[in-house]
Amino acid sequence: MQGLIGKKIGMTSVFDEAGKNIPCTVLQAGPCVVTQVKTIEKDGYSAVQLGFDEKKEKHTTKAEMGHFRKAGTTPKRKLIEFDGFAEGQVKEGEVLTTELFIADNWVDVRGWSKGKGFQGVVKRHGFGGVGGQTHGQHNRGRAPGSLGASSFPSRVLPGMRMAGRMGGVKVYSESKRVIRIMPESNLLIVKGSVPGPKGGYVIITK
Repeated sequence: MQGLIGKKIGMTSVFDEAGKNIPCTVLQAGPCVVTQVKTIEKDGYSAVQLGFDEKKEKHTTKAEMGHFRKAGTTPKRKLIEFDGFAEGQVKEGEVLTTELFIADNWVDVRGWSKGKGFQGVVKRHGFGGVGGQTHGQHNRGRAPGSLGASSFPSRVLPGMRMAGRMGGVKVYSESKRVIRIMPESNLLIVKGSVPGPKGGYVIITK
């Protein structure tokens, strides 16, 4: 799919023609530089690699610097490949902006959810815990409880909801309506929420 790399700026709300208040998310979409055009003949598959967000040269390896110099651009922090561009549609060094999208159309947004660290079953899976604090129960209010049978099968079955790392994963948010496009600021305003924290990277595709 065709798309751009961007950042989540934050949430706001706008009023539509009927006066209804719509919650929206403001996204910075680009500008993205075409850092590489991959072809079936040379690379085995067809794709366009885009770069977004400036990066200092001292934080860039020599191999990366050569890659960016070949494309005639400065070092970029985020590189993502898109496979929806037609052959010859873009070329290396070209800059893509919000002109790729159309107002009142639909886009898909991929983001990375906020990392919560190691969490227990109450926060991670919504367990209710043991409930009351009477009848001698001690310090078991947020415990997971039984994990299954004992002598057979003598193991914890796969898929058991237990404590563990929570968040920090890629989340795919589909069919977000583009409320407004602000090309002078490279901003998209889409309806609803988008995964990730403020300032987090997002991938916007159409």
